[in-house]
Amino acid sequence: MSCVLGFAGGAHAEAAPVDVPVSTRKEEPRVEWRAVAELGFLDVLAHSLRQGSDGTLFRFPEDGGQDNLYTFVRLSAELSLRGRHTLVFLVQPLDIQTQVVLRRDVTLDGLTFPENTPLDVRYAFPFYRASYLYDLLGGAERELSVGASLQLRNATFVFTSADGTLRRANRDVGPVPLLKVRARWALSENWWVGLEADGSYAPVALINGDDDSDTVGALLDASLRGGVRVTDQVEVFLNLRYLGGGARGTSDDNGEEFGDGFTSNWLSTGTVSLGVQYRLPSAD
Repeated sequence: MSCVLGFAGGAHAEAAPVDVPVSTRKEEPRVEWRAVAELGFLDVLAHSLRQGSDGTLFRFPEDGGQDNLYTFVRLSAELSLRGRHTLVFLVQPLDIQTQVVLRRDVTLDGLTFPENTPLDVRYAFPFYRASYLYDLLGGAERELSVGASLQLRNATFVFTSADGTLRRANRDVGPVPLLKVRARWALSENWWVGLEADGSYAPVALINGDDDSDTVGALLDASLRGGVRVTDQVEVFLNLRYLGGGARGTSDDNGEEFGDGFTSNWLSTGTVSLGVQYRLPSAD
């Protein structure tokens, strides 16, 4: 037990060493809000889609014109409680629209788009994600958090001939449960590195309540970043990310009058972005 002697020895006596009680040391704020934004570019590494069991395997980079770089934006808000518990809400837009002339016949859900057809292609896969994290370390300069996320996918695939006479469209909304991990290490007083990953591999039928049992889905959103503290409230960082996933199987509730319900859709992308984090004044 520490003891502070306040009446020692006279004018020439040396002050006794003082241990600061744990209760008076600086602690993490009880409540802290953070806003995070990223802006950069996205590259489609691989992307394929088959609609209908007898459909064409449509490769978007080669057949659908997804061979450019696309704008990448990501926004999130975080609420940290007592330095260990963190709630995160994320919005991730993704809407790629291209125009091509087909080099071969393409069949989607029983409809054939002939070779040389001018085609408008839209692939939209924005999502919304809520996460909970628990920090195993609980320090201000380091983090090792584990938790879970629930993502809501909102997919739209549309293929339309330029004259509007041929079209196939597919829409899908559903929940995606994920496991989550996040870590951060301080390199110096202001510089740091970190990583973050959300991922899952699971039967889609079990999640969505379909009777079909052969439908499986997967998702991996993993990033590596390095940043610097500019002020007490502002940090900037460079982020490298892999974002990919998809599903394969037959749905008995595809909501379409065409095709047999079979879909195979797999996407792999890489992103490079600059980010900024703003830490609101905390409530101690």
